[in-house]
Amino acid sequence: MALAEITRRLRAAEEAAGRTPGAVTLIAVSKLQPADRVAAVLREGQRVFGENRVQEAQARWPDFQARHAGIELHLVGPLQTNKARAAVEMFRAIHSLDRPKLARTLARLAQERGESPDLFIQVNTGAESQKAGVLPEAADALIAEARGLDLPLVGLMCIPPVDADPAPHFRLLAQIAGRNGLAGLSMGMSDDFEIAVAHGATHVRVGSAIFGAREG
Repeated sequence: MALAEITRRLRAAEEAAGRTPGAVTLIAVSKLQPADRVAAVLREGQRVFGENRVQEAQARWPDFQARHAGIELHLVGPLQTNKARAAVEMFRAIHSLDRPKLARTLARLAQERGESPDLFIQVNTGAESQKAGVLPEAADALIAEARGLDLPLVGLMCIPPVDADPAPHFRLLAQIAGRNGLAGLSMGMSDDFEIAVAHGATHVRVGSAIFGAREG
């Protein structure tokens, strides 16, 4: 019943923030979760899921998609350029566009295919050297480049530093999105999604609070 409780808390956070009920999409992050846990959440009615790795998603989801209608997959982990083709074929949205080379690859694939997943640019709001994402001061340029390539850019994503107050990071992401006319804000995870909703999140990425601790 963890999904029901997270959904209840999400709706309460929307109400507290004066948001429209259902304005925030809950992405159940199933990375490294065993298939039986994913199956249980599917049975509860969840249909939007996030994965970190293309190969893991390829191994897991075709079978689930054959048995459940309406599954929507989001790539929420870093994307290597050589996995871009597989990613655009599998995912409804990619939350980790973070460099010009990847933008150009995605644009070429979009032209070939005549369609593209929705795209979020990942911003490294904490300027952490070990973390993916464009630095905040370079975000405007990457947004402009992606738009110049005719990519379907819908918003921005961030992962605040562990143990940091997430609110300043959420505010920064919202400021960058606002000045660039982007509506989508993919921010907030198991420990801070209610704070993210208060700062305008449109997508929250919740894993362990729904599934339990990851294996591996």
